[in-house]
Amino acid sequence: MTHLQSLITTRTISIPESFLDKAEKYKELLLKWNKTHNLTGAKTAAQIDEFIVDAVEPITFLPPIHNAMDIGSGAGFPGMILAFALPSTHFTLVEPLQKRSSFLQFVVASLGLTNVTVKSMRVEHLIPQEFDFITSRAVTDTKMLLKLSKPFRTDGTLLLFYKGEKVYDEVDETLNYRVIEKQNRHYLLIES
Repeated sequence: MTHLQSLITTRTISIPESFLDKAEKYKELLLKWNKTHNLTGAKTAAQIDEFIVDAVEPITFLPPIHNAMDIGSGAGFPGMILAFALPSTHFTLVEPLQKRSSFLQFVVASLGLTNVTVKSMRVEHLIPQEFDFITSRAVTDTKMLLKLSKPFRTDGTLLLFYKGEKVYDEVDETLNYRVIEKQNRHYLLIES
């Protein structure tokens, strides 16, 4: 059993059969690219495993999703990882930094992913369209994420923001939200 497999089993995350293979190949690519391009703060295989588990854990509480957008995908956390776990959901990964979006495109091509589109631009420049799920990790505060996501939301769109302990300082009490606390992460789930 690999370290990643052990972490997922420990947290009782139910993943599709193809997930571990894709995640391991992704990790190999990320470790290789990260040496040259500094795509993420995770520098070791064990750190990347932790990032992968952090990204995929929400599938334990998410409803079915048809189309999703990840704002500021970086090296693929959480959008790419969620795409591995939810193969019938189409993910649009929005990443303005060329070195990161090039990496994401390379992963899509290398793994033959058909449920991922990479947009190499700022989310503000993306043509508005509706998504039923929008996510983001380590991009900006909740207020700004709500503003950035507005052109892409409709009634019932779920927003999932990966936050730390200060999440409660960022939440407007008028929102329809809940915070799911897991290990070192607070997942802010908002229904628009």
